[in-house]
Amino acid sequence: MNRRMAVAALLCTVLASSTVAAQDGPIGIAFAQAPEQSSGVCTGQNTDKTLACARAKCVDGGALAEDCLRVKWCYPAGWSADLFVQHQEGLHWHEYLCGWESRESVEAAAAVACNRELRPYIIECSTVRFWDNQGQEIAAE
Repeated sequence: MNRRMAVAALLCTVLASSTVAAQDGPIGIAFAQAPEQSSGVCTGQNTDKTLACARAKCVDGGALAEDCLRVKWCYPAGWSADLFVQHQEGLHWHEYLCGWESRESVEAAAAVACNRELRPYIIECSTVRFWDNQGQEIAAE
């Protein structure tokens, strides 16, 4: 009888831990932006809630809710980057890269996105910050 109880307890433990692991699965990353005003970034597992969080952070940055556009969602988030881009006519905005396998790969993607031979109308383009695949923000160097 004790052996059956031990097996049952072990089975319960395994099932409980696999349920927790499923809930702690990959995260997504959401970006919202009000051009030339504010932006917001959030990570989470629920698309709608994470995008709403990013919009709320954009509003907290000083923009009106109707100006904070949901610009990107990636699931899983992978490695992500925020690029500052400025057009030769003075307008500027942020572009977001996400879902990359490593920092090296997102840096390579940023180099292509900022290539002035491919985008001759851009006078400035630089990486502002990164997020690792756990959603931790890392300042660009």
